[in-house]
Amino acid sequence: MTDRVVLAYSGGLDTSVGIGWVKEQTGAEVIALAVDVGQGGEDMEVIRKRALACGAVESEVADAREEFADEYCLPALKADALYMDRYPLVSALSRPVIVKHLVAAAHKYNANVVAHGCTGKGNDQVRFEVGIRNLAPNLTCLAPVRDLALTRDKAIDFAEREGLPIDVTSKSPYSIDQNVWGRAVETGFLEDIWNGPTEHLYSYTQDPAVPREADEVVITFDRGRPVKIDGQDVTMLQAIEIMNARAGAHGIGRIDVVEDRLVGIKSREIYESPGPMALITAHMELMNVTVERELLRYSRGVSQRWGELVYDGLWFSPLRNALDGLLEDVNASVSGEVRMTLQGGRAVVTGRRSDASLYDYGLATYDSGDTFDQSLAHGFIELWGLPSRMAYARDNRIHG
Repeated sequence: MTDRVVLAYSGGLDTSVGIGWVKEQTGAEVIALAVDVGQGGEDMEVIRKRALACGAVESEVADAREEFADEYCLPALKADALYMDRYPLVSALSRPVIVKHLVAAAHKYNANVVAHGCTGKGNDQVRFEVGIRNLAPNLTCLAPVRDLALTRDKAIDFAEREGLPIDVTSKSPYSIDQNVWGRAVETGFLEDIWNGPTEHLYSYTQDPAVPREADEVVITFDRGRPVKIDGQDVTMLQAIEIMNARAGAHGIGRIDVVEDRLVGIKSREIYESPGPMALITAHMELMNVTVERELLRYSRGVSQRWGELVYDGLWFSPLRNALDGLLEDVNASVSGEVRMTLQGGRAVVTGRRSDASLYDYGLATYDSGDTFDQSLAHGFIELWGLPSRMAYARDNRIHG
């Protein structure tokens, strides 16, 4: 029989009912932990008190906003991480920081089980449980919806029977997860992938079709980290929040994608990630200016693999850790300024400058002042094309 369970608590129906449901099904005491990763919405103190009213023996809120921005979002920015070249890892990035705090709470309260509200169909069950078991192999994991048959009708019946302080009538047809890095929306009418998203789905971004005056912004980077916006010092969290507001006002960062879930199915997802998509656009361009060609080419493959590892729940893995080291080296020269225009759903780079720039005006110009020795080009072409030319001649000789 389970003694104590730490539950990842959101304040919604499933996790509120989950407190009493776990106790009823297992006899365990439940400690509720809500982790603030910049999701907004209800006041976190209200959520903390709700957990106690729903039967938790202890309830805590962990303010992880700065930690999330510095230790999880910043590495993602340095990697330009976009799963399937589209998704900026909105939910996937937040899970390891939540896992870290769940494990810490389990140790604090001498709990032997950590519970979460995931179903057996999604990615998050893997992200939570692999992370928990990596950090604390002695802990076991429990998912009330998946493992204890906590269906929605049972949850509503339980909440009404127990008089829980939760509204069981208001139910969005969508599943929504959000934090400071972005917002994810799925299910409901979106499950028919022919249906287009409607404007009411969005809350982080304004309609990009509405005409607005363009917003020009200059972002200053130091070794891949945004440190100033329009000349004003910012923390990583502030950079994300400011760009969320400014890029979101122009409808930037809306993504509609059918993605490959870890569990093997394809899923239609709507994402809003205005600040991160604008920051990634700027960071990519500064990399183009400051990173040597072969290292830049190689880093693109590293970025893809980094994003896949995080998406697949392997944040706490040797490979992800090793790739971080390489990406730190790649970003060592990524310092300078990028100017962008925000308008009509797009963040367009219009200027870049850096003391670490590899762009040489004298080599690039076609006007007077050209320092490129064009006489070298003929010999270069001959040598560059030699291997393929020989192979092509051989194939013609053999096969006619």
